[in-house]
Amino acid sequence: MFHVELRQFPHQTRAFNLTREELDARIVRPWVAGEPVALDDRRWSPERGRLTIYEGPALAGDQLGLGRGWANVTREGEDVTARLLAEAAHPPAVAELKRELPARLAADGRISLARVVELVGERYPQARVSERVALGEQAVWELLHEDAISLAREGVPVARDQWQAVLISWASWSSPGTTIG
Repeated sequence: MFHVELRQFPHQTRAFNLTREELDARIVRPWVAGEPVALDDRRWSPERGRLTIYEGPALAGDQLGLGRGWANVTREGEDVTARLLAEAAHPPAVAELKRELPARLAADGRISLARVVELVGERYPQARVSERVALGEQAVWELLHEDAISLAREGVPVARDQWQAVLISWASWSSPGTTIG
């Protein structure tokens, strides 16, 4: 179970016994996206507020009463705020694809960005096309900035200051002419 505290001076609120799905949908995803989180009739801004997330055992009513809930959470649980926010900002699927692409490139040489989308589809067949492109784009973008791969258009290397323009173009992802290597 997950337990949350939101603080934005001079206010604070807490939510207890959330499932991972509830936590992600109601709090973590909006927070990471920079959107206000609605909780207890207030909107909590990521720019001005502070979020703390603990993972621990579910708390019964008698453990929550008389203001003892948060003390029980911090005593019995583990602060997982940094880990969960990092996972939300950098999904595990991106990390997996970042490991797979250099291995594919070592075996195949250059591959097209269209092929990157196909690889994502093979790994995640339930993903929508937009999710496949987004996942591929994020992995390629990060690998480019780590100097782990290069980007070329029609065989001509793409300069660093042009990476963004190339990667946001649909033509780059739908034709075989834009490649990574």
